[in-house]
Amino acid sequence: MNALGHIKPPILRMHGVTRAYPMGNTEVLALKGVSLDIFPSEMTAIIGRSGSGKTTLLNILAGLDHPTSGEVWFKDQRVDLLNESDLLRLRQEHFGFVFQSFGLLPLLSAAENIGIPLRIRQLAREEREYRVQEALEWVGLTGRSKHRPYEMSGGEQQRIALARALAGQPELILADEPTGQLDSHIGQQIIDLLRRIVRERQMTVVVITHDPQVIAEADTIHELRDGALIDPQKVYS
Repeated sequence: MNALGHIKPPILRMHGVTRAYPMGNTEVLALKGVSLDIFPSEMTAIIGRSGSGKTTLLNILAGLDHPTSGEVWFKDQRVDLLNESDLLRLRQEHFGFVFQSFGLLPLLSAAENIGIPLRIRQLAREEREYRVQEALEWVGLTGRSKHRPYEMSGGEQQRIALARALAGQPELILADEPTGQLDSHIGQQIIDLLRRIVRERQMTVVVITHDPQVIAEADTIHELRDGALIDPQKVYS
């Protein structure tokens, strides 16, 4: 059965998640009882207007923020109950991240930027170099390995950011507006790479987006409206 058949259990789950932020003597609810399942080997888009709670939801899925109530699960691990050390290990070993602003260090080369998370994990030099080269080849930028971010286009920088995520060999990639600073042509290249990640490497991709091009390529769409989840819409190719 294909990915949309959901023969496998969810890789990531939210159940009844709320997130409240204090504002003076009151609270603002950024998320209101959100329950959703993210299935493996799919590209899931989370959409909604600015202020709808998308980034809050992504941060909670990633363990970067804690829900006020509710549960978050990665496979059989209760993410919202993990301590900071275990959360860090979870993100390092199982998650990859791609941001709208690329998040590259300006004084380091493309290869050095890709290798930073691998150094933090204290992988052996030979393993680091192999993974960096493999990731560069995968995004088609082997020839730019020694270039610094300011010597590359926006699309190239985002491909390097994607290579950095891939080098960690994660099970799940979380992307926050990955095409937000790119024109439609270059943005489509990033979308095509994300689709290849799902198809060829069987990774799971979750994308926060406003981009109609991303939405059109997603397997599953979840829409947030004022912190609440609207019924998901399935997209079939």
